[in-house]
Amino acid sequence: MSGPLKILVPVKRVIDYVIKPRVNSTRTAVETANVKHSMNPFDELSLEAAVRLREASTPNHPRKSPTPSPLVADILALSAGPAKCVDVLRTAMAMGADRAIHVEVGGDPKAGGGEGGAEGENGELEPLGVAKLLKRVVETEGSNMVILGKQSIDDDSNQTGQMLAGLLGWGQATQASDIRFEEDGQEGWKVRVTKEVDGGVETVRGPLPMVVTTDLRLNEPRYASLPNIMKAKKKRLERKTLGDYGVDGGRRLRVLRVEEPPPRKGGGKVEDVDGMISRLKELGAI
Repeated sequence: MSGPLKILVPVKRVIDYVIKPRVNSTRTAVETANVKHSMNPFDELSLEAAVRLREASTPNHPRKSPTPSPLVADILALSAGPAKCVDVLRTAMAMGADRAIHVEVGGDPKAGGGEGGAEGENGELEPLGVAKLLKRVVETEGSNMVILGKQSIDDDSNQTGQMLAGLLGWGQATQASDIRFEEDGQEGWKVRVTKEVDGGVETVRGPLPMVVTTDLRLNEPRYASLPNIMKAKKKRLERKTLGDYGVDGGRRLRVLRVEEPPPRKGGGKVEDVDGMISRLKELGAI
């Protein structure tokens, strides 16, 4: 592929990462009423990565890449969920997205949600449903690269990116800690992605179009400045439904019960090493 990049960045509204989740009274889900929400941290990394790719190809920009980099023509942020998802999309546009699409999803407030831009507070989309939705958006919008968080911090599924790549028949690079582009003659641009693995790093390389999922060490997302927040109010935000994309949002899984982890028991003290060994033997640890 040799044309400009059109990047799709799904973003999800989740309980803020500093808030300790609480199980609701019916033990069917996490309590979300009157709880602070924000953009999924992994999706912030994805959006920052997309904006930096555009800056890398912008002449005279401080982050202009010393090596050739593809032109980024469009950064589209997408979120699926209730009306409150618009706040997250406005933040995404303030951070650098050119436009946004809100796919309105309603349903059981006690139901969980899927990652990759699908909200669980009043939504029903599971990871497979999100992947099917993103596939239709890619086809409709002509996107040739999707950058999304490797997982959302509420359900931790880590499935949507891989499912999307399979549905599209695209290459995929997961858990990216570094994203670079290389020009490969007649074959056009190729993506070089590095990720951390046990005992070192692994680097993969593949042609566009591609799906990339992001990990925490990729970058440090920027804050949305007040001027950019004001500019974001003038950017285009479209409202769609699942029906507009011909996607069935039905659930295939049912949550039986949600419980908090048991509290940790207090530790004990021993007088010396022999006492520690004896205690460990009593516990069956050695």
